[in-house]
Amino acid sequence: MASDGRLYKDVDEKEQHSNIFQENVQHIESSNSEQGVTAYKLAGNELADLTNQEFTSTRNPFKAHECSSSTSAFRYENATAVPSSMDYRKTGTVTPVKYQGQCGCYWASSVMEAMEGITQLITGKLVSLSEQELVDCDTSGQDHGCEGGHMEDTFDFILKNKGLTIESNYPYKGVDGTCNNNEESNHAAVITGHEDVPANSESAPLKAIASLLISVAIDASGSDFLFYSSGVFTRECGIEIDNGVTAVSYGASADGTKYWLVKNSWGTGWGQEGYIMIQRDIDTQEGLCGIAIMASYSTA
Repeated sequence: MASDGRLYKDVDEKEQHSNIFQENVQHIESSNSEQGVTAYKLAGNELADLTNQEFTSTRNPFKAHECSSSTSAFRYENATAVPSSMDYRKTGTVTPVKYQGQCGCYWASSVMEAMEGITQLITGKLVSLSEQELVDCDTSGQDHGCEGGHMEDTFDFILKNKGLTIESNYPYKGVDGTCNNNEESNHAAVITGHEDVPANSESAPLKAIASLLISVAIDASGSDFLFYSSGVFTRECGIEIDNGVTAVSYGASADGTKYWLVKNSWGTGWGQEGYIMIQRDIDTQEGLCGIAIMASYSTA
């Protein structure tokens, strides 16, 4: 309670969340001590007093569309010069990890960070764009601020809006607000379009991320995912996608386990300072946690 600023309305609520906390701690300790589970570790964090249902209902209220298994435009289809590893953090292409707090605006972070990446790759300048602009102003379609959204609609909004402003002009508040038309018209970055990555094949997003950052949707509801701390995440998880993130890199660990490096928007206190290494090239077409089901990127 002290470290994460937790306050409860009464003794009953405190006891209820204390019990949840104890159960989660037991799960963390049990998972870390399991024989054979050496690739990744779990640790307590600010989510440890919440049930999965409590967490997903507020932070990951994903609004899904039907996904097609193919796409009409995928410019990296025939890419062959794909390096064995890539880390855009080392090329100055990735902004600091965001913290969405209690607002379910993962959809905004996922798209915005992919856009920040391509802007840097094209212009050489890394700018932090306004997440709050999307929360406040992109509300006429499937995107509903802190109540969740969809990345495809977000790309469409940015195109119609002719860009986004920078975060310092329109700072993040973590709650739904009224669109500030003066600030949101002050564009700092633009895109020319967006394309989907063909679904259900990990080779397709690999071809794309060799050239730029991509927005992806994953299933982040499992307890092991919520308390992930380090290593390559190899635990079986679902494919009921409920969170938008950004794939920023890929590679292989010292023992040869291939991984995707994914940037989340849960702050630096979660995972590896806000990142998770998700096992790559597994034996299912959807990828671990459904990472190959719904991916897209912006064009500039």
